[in-house]
Amino acid sequence: MTTILDPAHAPACDLAAFYHERWEIETAFDELKTHLRGARLCLRSKTPELVRQEFHGLMLAHFTIRSLMHEAALKVREDPDRLSFTHSLQVIRRKIGHMVRLSPSAEK
Repeated sequence: MTTILDPAHAPACDLAAFYHERWEIETAFDELKTHLRGARLCLRSKTPELVRQEFHGLMLAHFTIRSLMHEAALKVREDPDRLSFTHSLQVIRRKIGHMVRLSPSAEK
């Protein structure tokens, strides 16, 4: 649904194509909230500055995984949207091994 009524401003075929693109951001939110961060894990930081730092870390991790997926897709001439984020995350976690989880508020 749109409030744009002028077909010269937004042709119907363009609007139909953009509708599909809109759902890609919803998929990215799901990747971040459910798969990357974990369903039960929330931001653990206690101060606004550390919450921002933790959030930026999640954004960088998501960008890195998506970049690796894009690179892999190019090598096999596949559409990157056809690759599974969940599967890619599992492969990366297996390759990296067990990472130590450190709480930003842990005592030194």
